[in-house]
Amino acid sequence: MTHQTIGQSAPRIDAPGKVTGQTLYPGDITYPNMLHMATLFAGRPHARILSIDTSAAVAAPGVVAVFTATDVPVNEYGLQIDDQPVLCGPGSSKSGADVVRFVGDQVALVVAEAEVQARAACKLIHVEWEDLPLVLDPEAAIQPGAYRLHPHSVDNVAYAYRIRKGDIAAGFRDADVIIEGTYQTPVQEHAYLQPEAGVAYLDAEGRVTVEVAGQWTHVDQKQIAHALDIPADRVRVIYPAIGGAFGGREDMSVQITLALAVWRLAQRGTLRGRPIKTIWSREESIIGHGKRHAMKIVTRWGAKRDGKLTAVEVNVVADGGAYMYTSNKVLGNTTLTCTGPYEIPNVAVDTMAVYTNNLPGAAFRGFGGPQGHFAAESQMDKLAEALGIDPVELRLRNVLTGEKLLTVGTPIPGGVGLTETIITAAKAAGWTHDAVGGWQKPANQRINESANGAIRNSQFAIRRGVGFAAGFKNVGFSFGYQENSYARVELRGGDEIAEAVVYFAGADCGQGNHTIIAQVAAEVAGVPFERVRVIASDTARMGDSGSASASRLTYMSGNAVRGAAERALAAWQNEDRPAVGEYVYLAPKTTPIDHDTGYGKPNFAYGYVAQAAFVAVDTETGEARIERFVSADDVGKAINPQQVIGQIEGGAVQALGYALLEDFRTAQGRVLTDKFSTYLIPTVLDIPARMDAIIVETPDPNGPFGARGMGEMPYLPAAAAVAAAVHDAIGVRFDAFPLTPERVWRGLKAKDRP
Repeated sequence: MTHQTIGQSAPRIDAPGKVTGQTLYPGDITYPNMLHMATLFAGRPHARILSIDTSAAVAAPGVVAVFTATDVPVNEYGLQIDDQPVLCGPGSSKSGADVVRFVGDQVALVVAEAEVQARAACKLIHVEWEDLPLVLDPEAAIQPGAYRLHPHSVDNVAYAYRIRKGDIAAGFRDADVIIEGTYQTPVQEHAYLQPEAGVAYLDAEGRVTVEVAGQWTHVDQKQIAHALDIPADRVRVIYPAIGGAFGGREDMSVQITLALAVWRLAQRGTLRGRPIKTIWSREESIIGHGKRHAMKIVTRWGAKRDGKLTAVEVNVVADGGAYMYTSNKVLGNTTLTCTGPYEIPNVAVDTMAVYTNNLPGAAFRGFGGPQGHFAAESQMDKLAEALGIDPVELRLRNVLTGEKLLTVGTPIPGGVGLTETIITAAKAAGWTHDAVGGWQKPANQRINESANGAIRNSQFAIRRGVGFAAGFKNVGFSFGYQENSYARVELRGGDEIAEAVVYFAGADCGQGNHTIIAQVAAEVAGVPFERVRVIASDTARMGDSGSASASRLTYMSGNAVRGAAERALAAWQNEDRPAVGEYVYLAPKTTPIDHDTGYGKPNFAYGYVAQAAFVAVDTETGEARIERFVSADDVGKAINPQQVIGQIEGGAVQALGYALLEDFRTAQGRVLTDKFSTYLIPTVLDIPARMDAIIVETPDPNGPFGARGMGEMPYLPAAAAVAAAVHDAIGVRFDAFPLTPERVWRGLKAKDRP
């Protein structure tokens, strides 16, 4: 079918404002007569607050108000459960809120005429502390007698899953080869463009209004209203431009505290109407918000000599940190992905997220999938080596198709493009078929040369290798949640449609979703793309469109806008003008997985990826550099191919930072790497010289025009592909990362020891 707009690389509708500097991010917004707010963070990983003396801060120059836990009507919040205080301190409305559980807990707010005054006054607040035992090791936290961090969790387990499929003992008896492994995946900082920031005020209708960067306007609204104990319609949340999110903005940061300050000052009357602004420093951002979950994955895989998998056993302990955040949902994805995108007849999986006094484990691009895939794909590489089977060949012999069953006992819904995606990536990376149809990897490139390229006969040399990995992950919310998304389209004009206006609350965090929905509206309404205008992310102007997470927005927003545009067009054709169409798209139903067996239909759609990494390792320094990276991603239908390429490239580079550079360090619950001078993220010099971003299109039967989500897919198996490439280059396997020069160098030294 020929489309007018779908499949075209339409220019991003937000690009002109961003490249000219006209677009305002939350930290750029200013209003007349504006106040400034600073936050006092705990700075202690586990302690009880005995008293707070704010008198010196209140009397400090420029200070308008100081707020503590006693000022919060309902002192609790949380995206999944309400287990976190808005402000920690005595006299709170919530039991246990006098305890700080990680260094980033918020203790007090200072509002002043200037930011420098607010920050100075924070230092004058005197807090009397009683330090409590530190619970930092997740495995120790679940042992009998461990200190209990939350009243609702007697064993410090935040959440757990279990899968039992087939007969695991029989599966291992049937195996010719059994590979065991213990894998450690690290914490990762989101490092988005702009730290947490926002402005709050009372709007013309008297609503507490917060302009902030987030990922789900209506849930932000709900959590603010709950903490302030006011109706949700008395709260308004607006998202301006968002400087990156990657899951890190799903949970609250400044939303509730800004709203609280404005609301309390309004109650005083004399300062009613003055906006309040806050901007966290980069250091505050790093300590004050959640991170990717660190996980320990212990696993055992069995296979026949022909490569067919017979059994997989996995045990996962994830560090959930101080509060739930989204640990239950992240862990659900790890539970599904820790066995890889393969058919396995006998499976036993046990996973748990554990409360500790570390920074909370939070949503992060891939949402538990990168951790699970690192273990699964590393196991597949070890099996391939033990069996003498090419890594691509082994994967294709076991890969899931539409007819095969997941570990939860049900087939993957929708078009399943795993086989095509793996083959596409393998061919692009140089894999070939032999005479009998088997796969052969590219010729080994372990060239002995110095760092400047000169050949030399020395123990120190640049050695090259290639690694391959594949993955899959859910699209959209899951485990029984009824996925839904609202959109409204208005068609305006006289004899012809002069303008199509789309109202959609979903957040564009930089991924280009608002351009996608403009393309969908243009396609359905039959108008030029340039005639579409998008009004987005304002709870006062539109219904709930859901979160910018789970790679869901293209799928959900595309279907919602398509439905709304079809209704508006029908009204236009009936000469009802301006024509308005509203639509709530309901995704296919999912189910929770059974508590004992794991059986269920947890997701309605999936995305697929396969990758190859070409690495050069300096054996003198241990530095590993990615020279070429191949990523083939099944997007169902590329609504905007240029944006898909951008997502693949951006996701891959971010994942390579996770694999090679980003070494998050703490000591006794305190963060040691709270600056970008100590926590290194990829720069332009770390990007591979060649990146092959390949679009695969296996239509999803329920996706808009066949599209499926893909924003997280380039992240999933990248670390495993890099680790496999390093092993191919130097013969050393790494079951933990990041593969920093020190880690690789130590691995080489250990290999060389007699």
